[in-house]
Parts: sequence; structure tokens; C-alpha cells
Amino acid sequence: MSGGHPKNAALATALAFHYQVLIGMNQSFLLQDGQSIWFEKDGDISITGQDLSQAKQTEVKKYAGTLTDNHINLWNTLKNWLASEFQHEGYGALVLYSTQSFGSTTKLKDWNVQSTDQRLQTLQEIYAERKPEEINAKEPSEIVKLQKAVMDSDISRLKCILAKVILHLEADNEGELRKKFFLSLDGSIPKSNQQAYAEALIGFIYEKATPNSWVITKMEFDQKREALTAQFRPRLFTIPSFELRDATQEELDTHSDALFVQKIHAIQYADALPEAVGNWLELHNSLREELHGYPQFRNTAARYQDQLTRNFKRKYATISRKTGDVISRSKDLYDEVINEQPFGIEGYENPDYVFKNGLIHDAMDSEGKNLQWRVNNDELS
Repeated sequence: MSGGHPKNAALATALAFHYQVLIGMNQSFLLQDGQSIWFEKDGDISITGQDLSQAKQTEVKKYAGTLTDNHINLWNTLKNWLASEFQHEGYGALVLYSTQSFGSTTKLKDWNVQSTDQRLQTLQEIYAERKPEEINAKEPSEIVKLQKAVMDSDISRLKCILAKVILHLEADNEGELRKKFFLSLDGSIPKSNQQAYAEALIGFIYEKATPNSWVITKMEFDQKREALTAQFRPRLFTIPSFELRDATQEELDTHSDALFVQKIHAIQYADALPEAVGNWLELHNSLREELHGYPQFRNTAARYQDQLTRNFKRKYATISRKTGDVISRSKDLYDEVINEQPFGIEGYENPDYVFKNGLIHDAMDSEGKNLQWRVNNDELS
């Protein structure tokens, strides 16, 4: 949730679209049972459900100027809602959500408290100010084209649309949205975690987009929100997220000389390298994050690694006393240690496998710890 200044048209479009997603995220917190929020369905944002009176379709607009009688923002939006392919019957409200304020002399100021007939009269009065030569010009201006399309539309359909239109002006910009969102998290999410919480929630919304639809149900949103609240809530320290992934070829090449990688090569277990390097990278990424209580998390990781090292030495001593092929026994040791269920520790009762195994590989990367996977008859000191 960050602001910025567009440097070109493509960036401006991307920022405007992201603003739309932020508005949708805020509206997701207000979903009622059985409702869903859609992006780019019948317009920018649509909220649907069994109760059509509570369903609404929102057009999100970012404009710096004011909303005047002849502003393209209003008239183009009305034209889109009047299109035959737009099924307005599925919505109880049609909302024009804009950062604009009302112009000082606009006839639209009382729109939200007017009856349908009064709204129609307002539009008729605005259109009546057009000169005949403007309306009948061979090449009329864009705004005149839009106004003519709206006012020449079927009157019954126009009145159905006007009855539902709400003008939500002076909407918050990105900075204001960000400030209010973070204020809403105070007391439930530590300030040092609020950015990570917001990014995770926005990421979830983007991940729900598919080539065919982009929809999130209230249940899905609530489940994700509750999971993130549990992850980032106040406690001794916040546990970073860990991704179980294989390292890329570029990452494998970059870390090919690492000591822990060489120790895996020593037991001829190249197949284990992608996951091992991936775990090691995830661990180091987590230790660099400065989430709530991160010094305590790093201390906990150090204590956890000490216990892992002691456990490993006992397993190593046991398997070293056995007979058999060295490489096979070494691979058996590796598999046993890597597949072992992580034990809990204060503040981290259910550690992730990636966390545990990342610490194992990190310990192997330390010359001072004197660890190795390759077994022999000489136990580790």
C-alpha cells in the first residue's frame, strides 16, 4: 500500500488499477453473509449476493479536478450503466466513487437526496443549456456525444438507472486509505507488522484473479483475514512466512561453493540440493525480516539450532557405529534428519519444516560446528 507519482501512461494506469483493488479490499471487510466481491465483472467492483437490495456495482475514478455539470466522469459512467449488456437488475445501488469534490456551481450537489424524477430533471436542465449547434454538429465534442447518448436513451431504463445512482465524492486517495487502514489495525496488529499484513492481504486478492473471473467470497476473505491476524498478532515475536521451494538454477550456481553444498556433494546426493538450497535461502530471508520482535525470533532460531546440533550429533554417532556402505548410510542419515518432525520451542510451538531444515543446512555451513553428513567410524567431537 504505497503511493507515488506516475512517470508515464502505463504506470498511471497501473496505479489507478491498484487504487481500485485497495477500494475493493476495504469493501471486502464489509461483506455480508453470502456475498462475494468481483473485480472487472460488470465494471470496476461488484458486490453480489442473494439480497439484491444490498448488491452494488462501483465505478472507481481518480480525478484531480471537481465534478461539474458537464464532466465526462459522470456522463460516461451513466452511458456505461445504460448499455444494454449491463444487467442493472442485479444491483440495488450503482456507485460513482470518485476523488473529486462537487464543483462550486454544479446542479449535482443535492443528487443523493433527490428523487428519481428530480435527478432526471437535473440532467435535463444541464442538457438544455447546450446550444442546438453543439448538439447537431457534424463532429460534436466527446462530452456532447455522451450527454446526447444518455438523454436520448429509453426513458424508463434511464429512470431505473438514476434511481440507483449514488455519488460518493471526495473519496480517500491512496495515502489516506493507507493511513486509515493502518489505524484500523492498531491494537490487533503491531505497527512493525502492519505493512507485512497489508501486503499479504493485497497479495491474496491479486492471487484470486483467473483468466475467466476475479471473485472472492466473504468466507474466503474472512478465512484469509483471520489467518493473517493470527500470524501477525501481538506476541513474543512474529514468525515469518516460509515457502517450501526448490532453488532456481541461478541460485544453485551462486551457492555452489557453499560449505553445506559441498557436504551434500560429499555423500553424492545432488538430487537433494535444490530443496536444501531453497530451505537455506528461506531461512536467511526470514532472519533479515524486521517483523515485530525480530531480535527475539533470531535468538530463538539460534537456540533452536543449538538443540538441532545436539540431536544431530547423537544420530550421527549412532549411525557411525553401524556397518555398511558409507554413502548409503550417509544418505539414510540425511533423509532421517531432514524428514524428522520439527520439535516445538517457546514462542514457536509448531515450527515449519523449512525453518528447521534451513537451520540444519546453516549449521553445516559453519566450520566451527564441525558437522558433516558423510559418516565414518570416528564420531564427531
